[in-house]
Amino acid sequence: MAKWGEGDPRWIVEERADATNVNNWHWTERDATNWSSDKLKALLLGLSVENEEGTCEVTEVSKVEGEASINNRKGKLIFFYEWNLKATWTGTSTAGIKYKGSIDVPNLSDENDMEDLDINITLNKDEPETPLTSLMKTKGAEKIRESLGSYVGYLKTEFTQGMILPTANGVSKSQSSQSKAKVDRMQINSSGSSAPTTNTGVKIPTCKFSIKDTFLTSPGELFRVFINQEMIQAFTHAQATVNAEKGGKFRLLDGNVLGEFTELVYEQKIVMKWRYNTWPCEHYAKITLTFSDRGNETELKVECRGVPESEEERTKQGWQRYYIEAIKQTFGFGARLY
Repeated sequence: MAKWGEGDPRWIVEERADATNVNNWHWTERDATNWSSDKLKALLLGLSVENEEGTCEVTEVSKVEGEASINNRKGKLIFFYEWNLKATWTGTSTAGIKYKGSIDVPNLSDENDMEDLDINITLNKDEPETPLTSLMKTKGAEKIRESLGSYVGYLKTEFTQGMILPTANGVSKSQSSQSKAKVDRMQINSSGSSAPTTNTGVKIPTCKFSIKDTFLTSPGELFRVFINQEMIQAFTHAQATVNAEKGGKFRLLDGNVLGEFTELVYEQKIVMKWRYNTWPCEHYAKITLTFSDRGNETELKVECRGVPESEEERTKQGWQRYYIEAIKQTFGFGARLY
C-alpha cells in the first residue's frame, strides 16, 4: 500500500471532479440484458430473402432468453452474453401460397465463434414441402448469422460508450481500441420492429448538416411523397408503415428507419424525429423538410440536427441515395442539383 501523500494514482480521487473509479482501477459492471433483447429483436424482425421460388421473412421473434453484461477492470472491457432465440419465418411462393416455419438459435454466446453458431430452420409439421425451406436454410441462415454478428459489434461499440473513464492524464486506456471502433453500414437488408426503449444514459457528440435540391414537380405533390405510405413504399422498394399526422409514427425500409411526425404544414414543411434503428437507444435526430415553390420546380431543403457525429456521412449518403435520388428516379421528378 502506498504511503500517505506519495501520490499512488489508485488513491488520488481528488484529481477527478466526480471522484469516480480513478484510472479505471476498480471493477465496474453494466447490465446489457434489456438493451440486448431490444437490439436482437430489431435486427431479426423483418429480415427477408428471396429467389425465383418466392420470398421469406422473419415475422415474429417469440423468444429472447438470456443475459448480457460488460465488465471493466483496470481499463479492460470483458464481455459476457448468452442467448437462446426462437423466431417464426413466413414464406410466400411466386404463386402466392404462404408457408410457416420456425428458427431456433440455442447458443449465441461469447464462448462460441459466429461460424460455430447453430441456426436451426424448420418448416412447420402441418405445412406441405416447399423449396422455400431450402432458401431459408441457405440465404436466410446466412443473413441471420450476419445480423447476430452485428449485434456483437454493437454491444462492443455502441453500448460501451462511457464505460472507460478518463485517467489522471485525461486519456482513456482503451481509447485506441474502443472509441475508434465503429459499425458503419446502411444495413438496408437487416431490420427492426421498433425503437429500443432502454436508455443507456450515455451522452453522444452530435452534428448538423443540410442538403438542398430541386424537383420537377409542385410542392404539394412532393410533400405527399414523404407522407403517403404507398408512395414511400414505391420509392424505397420496401415495407413501410406511416401515420401522417402530428405525433404519428413511421417505420421505413423494413424497420431500419424509425420516427415520429412532430409538425406537418401542408405544401410547406415537415418536421420529424428520425433515427436509424442502429443508433444508440432512444436517440433521434430532428429532420426539417422545407418545400419552396420555384415556378415549375420545387426546392427542397433538408435540415438534420442531432445526428451522431460517427453517423454524419452515412446519414448524408442515406438521404441523398434512398430519399432524393430514389424519389426522382421513381416519380420522374429529376432536376438539376445545387
